[in-house]
Amino acid sequence: MADYDSPWKEALDSYFEPFMAFFFPEAHREIDWGRGYEALDKELQQAVREAELGRRVVDKLVRVWRTGGQEEWVLVHVEVQSQEEAEFARRMYVYNYRLFDRYNRTVASLAVLGDEREGWKPDHFGYSLWGCSVAFRFATVKLLGYAAEVPALEASANPFATVVLAHLKTQETRQDPDARRAWKMRLVKALYGRGLDAKDVRQLFRFIDWLMDLPQGLEETFWQEVHQYEEEKHMPFLTTPERIGLKKGLLQGIEVSLEVKFGAEGLKLLPEISQLHDHEVLRAVLQAIKTAATPDELRWVWAQR
Repeated sequence: MADYDSPWKEALDSYFEPFMAFFFPEAHREIDWGRGYEALDKELQQAVREAELGRRVVDKLVRVWRTGGQEEWVLVHVEVQSQEEAEFARRMYVYNYRLFDRYNRTVASLAVLGDEREGWKPDHFGYSLWGCSVAFRFATVKLLGYAAEVPALEASANPFATVVLAHLKTQETRQDPDARRAWKMRLVKALYGRGLDAKDVRQLFRFIDWLMDLPQGLEETFWQEVHQYEEEKHMPFLTTPERIGLKKGLLQGIEVSLEVKFGAEGLKLLPEISQLHDHEVLRAVLQAIKTAATPDELRWVWAQR
């Protein structure tokens, strides 16, 4: 199953202003971007940690200043929800009023829905009793609404056009790894045609590579295509050595941990572990060494994946 949350969080950290321009252009126009903005993730955690809200998804809290010269500032609370959730609207309401109560500031709650059910688009929460009523509405964007806009997404210079397209194609190719490999390569090649600088190409490539996971054989084919494309265009991907270096670092950590925990018997597992290409599996192996009672027990970490 693709990990949507972590890549989205990293994309929001790197491209908050393009995020607002892409999904919420009216709000984007009312923000004074010249004054910058400030991430308040710790403050968000403090404001909502006592609420029983279930699984946290991608939550971002950012302080911005409005145009017009006012000293007023607002808190923009962003949710990226990749699975349908019955209590989602209530959770948005709880976050909103807790933030307002804590800071006494206007709070704009924004939701990006990345699930696959067309009919699910929560945008309000409320209740009434004996003449007392509460009505809360929040802005919602549905990623499925962009599914028919592939040419426009591919032509856009906004980084979040790539993010949206990678998200949609990851979902669309869940049962078709060959098609996913083809789309992954198509998205990677398109990065150089968007007029992006090297830093953005590097960051967006990381997002695509993280989200569009491939089986080992197709992953190797994909990287062969990447290297061939590099040679043809004379444009080296800066992430390639980083990817190799990350695996090397994980393997070094695993080797040390195996020797400390199991001695020579543990080191016999290294040839098998070295054949693993998924960084998340390698991280899981490294963590599992701490609790595994035997080398055979540790082998189950990658054998069952």
